[in-house]
Amino acid sequence: MTTNNIIFIFVFLFSFALFFWSSRNLIRYMLTAQKKDDRFNNTGERIKRVLKIAFGQSKLLREPLAGLEHFVIFWGFILFLFIVIEAMIQGFYTPFTLEFLGPFFTVITVVTDILGLLVIAAILIALIRRFIIKVPRLQLEASSEIDAAVILLMILIIVISIYGQNAAAIALNNYHYHDNELRPVSFALSSLFSSQGTASFAYESFWWIHIVFILGFLNFLPYSKHLHVLTSIPNTFFANLDPVRNTIKHLNLEDEDAEVFGAPDIEQLSWKQILDGYSCTECGRCTAACPANNVGKSLSPRDIMINIRKRTKDKAPLIVAGKTEGEQFEKTLVHDYIEDKVLWQCTTCMACVQECPVMIEHLDSIIDMRRDLILTESVFPSNLNNVFKSLETNFTPWAFNRMDRAEWIEGLDIKTMADDKNGEILFWVGCAGSFDDRYKKVSIAFAKLMQKANIDFRILGIEEKCNGDTARRLGNEYLAQMLIMENVETLNNYGVKKIVTACPHCYHSLKNEYKQFGGNFEVLHHTELIDQMLNEGKIELKSNGTKEKLTYHDSCYLGRYNSIFDPPRKSIKKMNFEFVEMERNKDRGFCCGAGGGRMFLEDEEGGKINNERTQEAINTNSSTIASACPFCMTMLTDGVKYFDKAEEVAVKDIAEIVLDNSK
Repeated sequence: MTTNNIIFIFVFLFSFALFFWSSRNLIRYMLTAQKKDDRFNNTGERIKRVLKIAFGQSKLLREPLAGLEHFVIFWGFILFLFIVIEAMIQGFYTPFTLEFLGPFFTVITVVTDILGLLVIAAILIALIRRFIIKVPRLQLEASSEIDAAVILLMILIIVISIYGQNAAAIALNNYHYHDNELRPVSFALSSLFSSQGTASFAYESFWWIHIVFILGFLNFLPYSKHLHVLTSIPNTFFANLDPVRNTIKHLNLEDEDAEVFGAPDIEQLSWKQILDGYSCTECGRCTAACPANNVGKSLSPRDIMINIRKRTKDKAPLIVAGKTEGEQFEKTLVHDYIEDKVLWQCTTCMACVQECPVMIEHLDSIIDMRRDLILTESVFPSNLNNVFKSLETNFTPWAFNRMDRAEWIEGLDIKTMADDKNGEILFWVGCAGSFDDRYKKVSIAFAKLMQKANIDFRILGIEEKCNGDTARRLGNEYLAQMLIMENVETLNNYGVKKIVTACPHCYHSLKNEYKQFGGNFEVLHHTELIDQMLNEGKIELKSNGTKEKLTYHDSCYLGRYNSIFDPPRKSIKKMNFEFVEMERNKDRGFCCGAGGGRMFLEDEEGGKINNERTQEAINTNSSTIASACPFCMTMLTDGVKYFDKAEEVAVKDIAEIVLDNSK
């Protein structure tokens, strides 16, 4: 055993002991979270998603340049593991080589040798984008900027040291490859070493640089924003599967041991929510997609994750050490690390979750913190008082008389379930469809379409109550559960099996979240049923008319939440319109600004989200903006008025457009 081997063994053992100590601490800090969260189901599906998203980098590649840059660095590191393993074993036994792998060794050597150039190019592009071009979403506080630079430069040095080591080894072998070795780039570089002495010194030097920087990189990660290198694959594996991923988790309000409801601090989060904080790459894709942030509000989904990580770093070590008092225990995650106002700015549009390349679930944490503010602290914007009071007494977020819920059906020959429960399908009208003057026209249009198609439907009438979405997204789980359970009882008593609704918020709740409370129904959105009726020839369309431009706005709860993108577009394309997509569409569609209870909150900071979206629609030069959601219709209509375009641009629901163009 040589002196080099002895020194290496000491360095190796020390480095891995330090790494395991750091990793153990991170796990212990993560487990200070007390909220239960089972993420071990459907292992096969989870592995498939890891292969697609973590290894296939599918989410990163949604942004081609940055995605390709990261893809090259990621796969460079994966394939360089062969070189790292070989170098590590050589530290114990100098003559070791992977040549015994035969032809596979040839593949490894040629691929890694060429890939190294691509990795160097990718690192240089990353440095240019971050520090010269200064891409806005990549601009961070100084410590994070230094962190990013250190990591990128460490990777660069590691790749250069691999080339140096391989080139020197080829020179030592008199410029010949070993058996099954093929390194064209390293071979070209080997000419830099003119003597055996120079090559021998260079080989030793580059080998040690390689080893020291690999071990240094490993031990830097637990304290770096690049901790995601270690946690992103586990975080992707443990992320909830659709549609559970898009639903609010059940809160047991009957838990007598619970001192708080929601999450005022890290202990009330789940281990997965702490892991989300660890896994944040600070890439800014979530914040760049956030509608609130886009119009100048303070909300940054990235900062929420960063602050969860900071709070964990500050408080969890004290909890693990058994401490229960001190300055850190006088602070909380909510208020001290995350301002109340940013929590109320969230529209729950899911854009942050959709864009996150490591499958972070920002909304779970935002909703849990909102729950704390409402259920435990009773601290929330004052104008929500009337919303909650109306929901509790009128079963609608507006101050309408609940006995007027079915007035819109006058003269339409529509039966309620109380009249006759033997209909083919229940039309869940929703609060806007029942009370809002504009959206009542949509309810009427859709009802007429179903009558034209001879669909035998019923409504609940005055027995229908708000689906609970607004209260639940705002964090008032108590009120939401009251409404949900009363609705489930009504629906189950009537034996309802199939429901259609024109409201995406009602659709999502009834389809995905009512299951938590014993409500298992087949639920269709009205755009799905309209598309079905057209396909089956139950509704015939006119063939005449002038071809006008029309654009379509994707509702977040219909699109990103439930992947319903095609049915409304198919219906539009069957009619005599020139269909024009907005720049941001489908799963990248921009929120109208009304979700998550924002319909009932004032814009106290920044611009208006609905105006941003309306401007995008107006830019298509369309005479009609099609929507499929009552909230979206209201917000887009307000936007059109704001830009003084009400005489030129109409906002219509898909049902109204189809009815107008039907025979």
